[in-house]
Amino acid sequence: MKGPAGKYAWTVTVGEKGQIVIPKQAREIFGIKPGDSLILLGDEERGLAIPPKSALSQLAAAIFDQPKEDH
Repeated sequence: MKGPAGKYAWTVTVGEKGQIVIPKQAREIFGIKPGDSLILLGDEERGLAIPPKSALSQLAAAIFDQPKEDH
């Protein structure tokens, strides 16, 4: 499904083993190849996100460089 320029949305189905298939168009646009590692981010209030692999190093730095909160 195509939205505004550069914006996309796809639907996927979760299989019995909890697996999803990333649509071909999404794999082509984002350069996802077999064997690539992706990061799945989750927020209980906002949902799930799978950012493009080009953002992984920036995301890792943002996640692991943040100060820990006291609980």
